[in-house]
Parts: sequence; C-alpha cells; structure tokens
Amino acid sequence: MYIICGAMDDALKLFQLNNKMMNLVLWNVMLDGYVRAGDVGTARKLFDEMPERSVVSWNSMLSGYAQNGFFVEALELFREMQMERDAVVPNYVTLVSVLPAVSRLGALVIGRWLQFYACKNGIKVDPVLGSALIDMYSKCGSIDEAVQLFDTLSQKNVITWNSIINGLAVHGRADEALSLFSKMKESGIEPNDVTYISVLTACSHAGLVDQGMIIFNQMVQTMEPRVEHYGCMVDLLGRAGRLQEAEELILKMPGEPDDVVLKALLGACNKYGSIEIGERVGQRLLEKDPEDGAPYVALSNMYAKEADWDRVMETRLMMKENEAKKDPGCSWIEIDGAIHEFVVADESHTKVNEIYLMLEEIKEKLRMSGYKPDTSQVLLRMDDRDKESVLQYHSEKIAVAFGLISTRRGTTIKVVKNLRICDDCHSTFKLVSKIYGRRIVVRDRKRFHHFESGSCSCMDYW
Repeated sequence: MYIICGAMDDALKLFQLNNKMMNLVLWNVMLDGYVRAGDVGTARKLFDEMPERSVVSWNSMLSGYAQNGFFVEALELFREMQMERDAVVPNYVTLVSVLPAVSRLGALVIGRWLQFYACKNGIKVDPVLGSALIDMYSKCGSIDEAVQLFDTLSQKNVITWNSIINGLAVHGRADEALSLFSKMKESGIEPNDVTYISVLTACSHAGLVDQGMIIFNQMVQTMEPRVEHYGCMVDLLGRAGRLQEAEELILKMPGEPDDVVLKALLGACNKYGSIEIGERVGQRLLEKDPEDGAPYVALSNMYAKEADWDRVMETRLMMKENEAKKDPGCSWIEIDGAIHEFVVADESHTKVNEIYLMLEEIKEKLRMSGYKPDTSQVLLRMDDRDKESVLQYHSEKIAVAFGLISTRRGTTIKVVKNLRICDDCHSTFKLVSKIYGRRIVVRDRKRFHHFESGSCSCMDYW
C-alpha cells in the first residue's frame, strides 16, 4: 500500500521493523517499489543485499534498468543472471524485460539467443513477446528477420502490426509499410494512434508528402490527432523543404506543440538554411527550456553556415550562461555479443592503435578514390586541415573502423548512433562499403541507413 502510494520512506521503515519476518516476497516488494519510483541506484543496492533471489527479483531489476535508460547495465545484469543458471531460470517476463535494452543497443546476437531460448524452453511467442522480438530485430538492423518472424506468428494484434509497420518505416521501406497497413485493415484489425504514427513516419522517410497528407486527413475523420501526429506531419513537410506549410500547421494545432514538433521544424530550417523561420522556432524552444542545448546548437550551426561568426559566438555564450547541456555523439557496435561504445576522438579502447591505423588506411583509400572530406560539416572557425581531422574521428567512423578489424571479410557491420549521421560520414560509408565490399548498417536517431556497393538505402533523403 505504501509503495503504491509512493511513500517509499514509510514502506522502508515498516520493512526494517519486520526484520525477523523478512522473506523473499517482502524483499521483492521493496525492490519493485524502488523500481516503480525510478530509484534504480537504491534498487540495485537492495538487490545486491538480498540474501536470496528469485526470477522475480532479477526481472524487477532488469525491467528497472531498461525502463530508466540503463541499457548497458541491463545487459550486464542479464549476463550475470545467465551465470546463475542453476539457481534461477529466465522466463517469459525476463525476455520481455530485457528485450528493450537489446533493441536500444542493437545487440542482435543476444536478441537472436533470446528467441532461440524461448523456442527451446517452450516459452510461447504470443503477440506481446512477438512484438518485442519484431521490434528488436528491426532496431538491430535486421528488418528481414523481423518480417520473417511476423509472417510466422499465428496470433497478431494491433501491437504486432504496429511493430512491423514501424520497423519497415524506419528502414525506409515505405511501400511495404503502406502495403501492410492496407492488409492490417483488411484483416479486421482497427488501426490505432500508434499505427498512424508509424505510417506517417514511413511517408516522411520516403518523401511521400501527398500520400502522407491524405492518410493524415483520413485519420482526422476517425480520431483526434495527438501531438505526435502533428510532429510526423511537420517532419514530413520539413524534410521536403515545405517549411512555411510546416510552420502554419504548428500554428493551427489545437494544443501547444511540444519540443519534438518544434525541433523537427528547426532541424529542417537548419538543413535548408531558413534562418527567419529557424529563429522563430528556436526562440520558442528556448522559452520552453533554456537549459536544453539542442536549439542553441541548431541556431549556432545555421549562423555558422552563413559565416556569421558574431551570431555564433553570441549563441554559444548564451548557451554557456544558461548552463545548457548538449548530448555528446556516441556510437555502439556489437562484436561477438559484447557491446563496444565510442565517442568522438575516442582513445579509451584497448585496440585504439589498431583502430586508428584502420582510420588512416580508410582515409588514404578514400583519397585515392578522389574523395575529399566535406569540411562544411565542421561548423567551427578553423582551417580545412583541422576540420578534416575533426571529421575523421567521428564516433561512428571509429565504430566502423573497429568493425572492419574485428570481423571476417564479407560480414555486415552494424552501428548504432544516438545523433543524426552527418553528411560526411554518410558519404564516407557509401564509399567504404564499395571499397571494402562490406554492407554497413547505421541506425541514427531517426532511421536506418543500409550502405552497400557505394549507395545508401535512403537514396540521400534523410
């Protein structure tokens, strides 16, 4: 009762008063309480102090890590759980709890093992677990396996359909996503608000503006649009360069636009160099949250593209004064079931020397092919040589270099990045895929890019 009411201090006092009666059930109740409260640190401390643990204990801790964004910690704990195989056996809830972390980090090897484990141990792949597995395969860059699993499921609900449609959408396979959307309705499954977000996302990534607008107008006839739907439409129009229409749509929204909607338009303004609209949108974002670093960075980049260095310095000074935080670029790659994390100019890896030698080799082969780094992507006041050096050590390039030295010839390299991939990295990976004969799959903040034989699945529209 105390836990459900959020009174963790009272629950703890009662728990400690009953030290003679503390059994596994009470420990699990307290553990679940801290997880519910989002206090993962205290939950882990309690977990480590438990005299014994059941599968419920492990599942609570795994769920707590995954739901609160501690994805690496979730996978590390899952490995510990596997070491305790004689004492505790993963069950259905374990798989559902750990799959979001697997998806977020792109840990395909672990994800495949989870499906194999379910089949081997008679764990039924129902619509909930099936949806989680489809989402995992999609987010780990293996959309074909996601489609294959979807086709084999005997039971499908709206969540299952949404998972596969969204997967196809973020991989740029809009025609297939729209085809499945039609089949979903034909099968008698009523689309919900999440379905329309996925379908509009598919239209956005493929530049299907007119079709997206038709679907949005059809949706409005059956349900009240959420702010996320407006966000999709702003993204759809913004990507196509129809910035004025996107801004007008925001002004017509029945409610207040959230930061996702405004950032979608601000990103488009940055791409197309529309400073007038960009400043208006940026100002609204700064008024909402002056400590969010993203609007400052976008505005600064717009000014830098115009070589307006006074405005750049003014924006960065404002960012510093407001103590705004900028998310650092970070990339992950899975090799033999282990997750390796890199940041820009990272020198912390045990194989840093081999990685940097490979980066030099890539640089030389690119030069021989006639490629020149796109220094316009470095929006800093420095000479071109320094800009080239900055570009060379982006986190995703380090991850790809590590993938090249760590896998056999012909193996697909899959990288996950927390930010949007830059134009230079995108151009580089197209050439690297051709030079080294490798498929390279990069998942950035918005979508997947499949590089093969010198081209990308996004057709340079992202």
